[in-house]
Amino acid sequence: MPRIVIQNLGNLSIDSAHADRKVIELIHENGTDWMHACGKKGRCTTCKMIVLQGMENLSPETGPELAYRQQGRLRTDERLSCQSVLLQGELLIRVAKINQFPHIAYTE
Repeated sequence: MPRIVIQNLGNLSIDSAHADRKVIELIHENGTDWMHACGKKGRCTTCKMIVLQGMENLSPETGPELAYRQQGRLRTDERLSCQSVLLQGELLIRVAKINQFPHIAYTE
């Protein structure tokens, strides 16, 4: 069963009965706020996530992600949650500091 754990949200665990879903969709369906300024279309980097473990459980990088990486807007341990599909297994992530909402209490 695919699982997302968001470390700096108190190790919030999101289980899904379905694989092959975008990470941001799984997070939002859980009722958790996650920033996305462009409407989940890969046109910005506000939904980026820092991947601590499980990068191999994600779909290959998309064109927008590769372009942002070449521009230096995505590091090697970052992916866009609107472009990344969780294929299987567990994904351990963090919300990037720059993309944190002011109304949410984040943990370290």
